Amino acid sequence: MEFALSHEQTLLGESVRSFLRDHCPIEAVRAQAATGTGCEEGLWRGLLDLGVQGLLVPERHGGTGLGLLEAAVVAQALGGAAAPVPFLCSVAMAPLALLRSGSAAQQDRWLPRIAGGEARIAMGFVGYVGGRGGAALSLDRDRLSGAAEAVLDAGAPTHFLVYLPDGRAAILGAGDAGVSVALRRTLDGTRPLAEVAFDGVEAEVLEAAADPRAAALQVLDAGRVVLAADTLGAAQAMLDRAVAWAKQRVQFGRVIGSFQGVKHMCADMATMLEPCHAFVWHAAYAQDTRSAEARLMACHAKAHLDEVGREVARMATEVHGGMGFTDLSGLHYWLKRIGFNRQVLGGPERCREEAAALQGWTA
Repeated sequence: MEFALSHEQTLLGESVRSFLRDHCPIEAVRAQAATGTGCEEGLWRGLLDLGVQGLLVPERHGGTGLGLLEAAVVAQALGGAAAPVPFLCSVAMAPLALLRSGSAAQQDRWLPRIAGGEARIAMGFVGYVGGRGGAALSLDRDRLSGAAEAVLDAGAPTHFLVYLPDGRAAILGAGDAGVSVALRRTLDGTRPLAEVAFDGVEAEVLEAAADPRAAALQVLDAGRVVLAADTLGAAQAMLDRAVAWAKQRVQFGRVIGSFQGVKHMCADMATMLEPCHAFVWHAAYAQDTRSAEARLMACHAKAHLDEVGREVARMATEVHGGMGFTDLSGLHYWLKRIGFNRQVLGGPERCREEAAALQGWTA
């Protein structure tokens, strides 16, 4: 029995990485961090040509009909390049939200627009992953009022999709009357969050799911797996750069990679990261197969990669010495990406608490 990616999945990851090497240099990441919109338009259009936007969209709606495992493979490549694109919501979570909670007519209307890159959707979860306490939404028939905080991929969306605490979701235009957006820069300058207020805005309600809250949690879990894959890619990139630096940086007449302490640091990072590949793949596979352990694996994968990613980021920066803290090396873009991923959709403490509750260890 082989526990690994298929040949096709491996080729998918390699093709995305090859594209990113040519079209996502560190200069593009640096420029995007300065603007803070979270979407480099040329890069987004290039990914559209590769068919990335339609990964989770069924073929009958113009997509490729693949699963979350393939989305995790792509997310890992994007994290490795610190690519500033709204992949998490528009490509991964929004199609799943429509497939889990949308009616057939809603899927026919929205999924082709997502696959074609026409709809770029930012998402918020009110009452699912904590917050400052200022967020509350209410629906009066099809009129949405209230506020959502920490809305993801909110730099340049065409639409918002927000979940209410009862599991219903509402989708509406970003430029509709009654919608006001306050963009907030985050630790990661390439991925802002937003506080969005709604004042009686007409919205399209997704409420076809038999169990709305369970459907909402499935979308949330999928997002956590994608974030874990993104962190894995970013951490691997930091390790690769640390090893390359250790092979060329000379101190005391020797490359620093020849010193035992530096060798141990690089070996420790590689040892921490290697099992994470299978962990993330299994968590994504569990989502695709609707396994009974899907929620548990999503929580554990997110929590574990949050911790491992932070440790690898610290050690890789230390291998670089003072150079690791400079903008010249660009290493901090991956470090900040890992830090951002750690906090959104539930930090490791919250994910572990949910995992403990799932197993009956807490009330």
